[in-house]
Amino acid sequence: MAKAEQVLSLEPQHELKFKGPFTDVVTTNLKLGNPTDRNVCFKVKTTAPRRYCVRPNSGIIDAGTSINVS
Repeated sequence: MAKAEQVLSLEPQHELKFKGPFTDVVTTNLKLGNPTDRNVCFKVKTTAPRRYCVRPNSGIIDAGTSINVS
């Protein structure tokens, strides 16, 4: 069986780091990249929606481009 094509790259790859103080809104970025020659859809879901807000939380990444999610 052929290896599946990687359709999404993440930066940072393993974890997001939030820097305090946590008495106010704290933002960090996640870069989603599409290394393929086709468009890719994405949706970000959180297990704690009252604590974390993701924008944009869904969308389409054009072929060969990337977007930043906050």
